[in-house]
Amino acid sequence: MADDCNETLRELYGFLDGELTPENRQHLQQHIDDCSPCLAAYDFELELRMVIRRRCVEQVPESLRRKIAEALGEPAPGS
Repeated sequence: MADDCNETLRELYGFLDGELTPENRQHLQQHIDDCSPCLAAYDFELELRMVIRRRCVEQVPESLRRKIAEALGEPAPGS
């Protein structure tokens, strides 16, 4: 694996999180566009994030919400 690939994979999470400088983002985007293995890694991580976002949405039971509100001395939700 080339140094550019190693750098791209190290910076991939920052890239996906929008934490890179515009220059670094452009450099990584160009590399991803031109490198099939890095594009595959990017696609995998992007898809994984979407699956997690869709599947990891838990609703807090109403009874727990009421207990927390009572413990905080606040009106219960929905009252």
